Amino acid sequence: MTVTYTILLAGFFCVVVGLQVLSCALVVWRLRGSDPLQVPGTHPPLSVIRPVCGLDTYLYETLATSFSDLAAAYEVIFCVAESEDPAIPVIRGLIADHPEVSAQLLIGVDVISGNPKLNNLVKGWAAARHDSIVIIDSNVLLPRDYVQTLFATWHQDTGLVTSPPVGIQAKGIWAKVESAFLNTYQDRWQMAADQLGKGFAQGKVLFWRRDILEAAGGLAALGRDLAEDVASTKVVRAAGLKVRVVRRPFPQPLGQRRFGEVWSRQLRWARVRRDGFPWLFALEPLTGMVLPLAVVTTLALVGVVSPLVVPLFLCLWYGSELLVARQANWPAAVADVLTWIIRDFLILAIWIGAFAAKGFVWRGNAMQPPPMQTAK
Repeated sequence: MTVTYTILLAGFFCVVVGLQVLSCALVVWRLRGSDPLQVPGTHPPLSVIRPVCGLDTYLYETLATSFSDLAAAYEVIFCVAESEDPAIPVIRGLIADHPEVSAQLLIGVDVISGNPKLNNLVKGWAAARHDSIVIIDSNVLLPRDYVQTLFATWHQDTGLVTSPPVGIQAKGIWAKVESAFLNTYQDRWQMAADQLGKGFAQGKVLFWRRDILEAAGGLAALGRDLAEDVASTKVVRAAGLKVRVVRRPFPQPLGQRRFGEVWSRQLRWARVRRDGFPWLFALEPLTGMVLPLAVVTTLALVGVVSPLVVPLFLCLWYGSELLVARQANWPAAVADVLTWIIRDFLILAIWIGAFAAKGFVWRGNAMQPPPMQTAK
């Protein structure tokens, strides 16, 4: 091995490991800070819109958290596309159980894009009475103070507040792998980016001020990309504003998962990122352990570094993630660390698989990137 080649490999290794440790350090620093405060009653009224499709795991529990203790300050709108949806009795029961909150169920579809979620949301957005509107997926488990948290995260330069999902109540190995993708990987990078002022949206929670989205073309503007979170990030940045992430992301109970479900979901999200932010997506293999492990193993085999560097590298890589998980009170047992290793091998496979096709099938709907707009 030539000296130049050795220097390049060593430099690559140091940069990748440095980014891993830096991202973890940013999140640990973030979580050690104090929560932003928002005194109840000092914020504007809020419209909460929750699109629902089918009986997801823990649906009753997650939708029930829509009802916070600020009944007079907000409204809840549940949106369902089909009149035969099995979630409808659950929603009606929840509305009946919370007469203190202004809540309603809207059924039907208005097609504005190729995204069925957006088509389901149109009626809710039109019916919302308030100028502050948050769209929250049905499988998000909201903390009791989520309304205050959303407003406390909004600063003067904010165009959107979001929250990635924290995987909890994972049952079985593949649900734990899904949690590994969500927590110390996707959430970590999203929170680290937010610490650096480069936050980006996650479709689980999108907290808008109505005028900002309407100025960009309304909900239809979120159909310009494969997913509404990518489009949301572009809308906010085009307006010269920032996407901000809540300091402690909201949880999502996972339940049981099969390998195929995890693979298809992660592959779908990978294709969304590939279509929406291709240059960032090109760098994703560097965020997993496989490539730096291959480099340091090569350097050890040719005698450039001691073989002891390999286990030290693994301890540093996963030890930094362990600090994040424990600081955040996320799953952090030995079994969880093993799922992080499985996740890292899947990262490269999913990245490669993302190039096999541009679109994907979601809830029976074929999703394709919108056609390129040609200049006239």
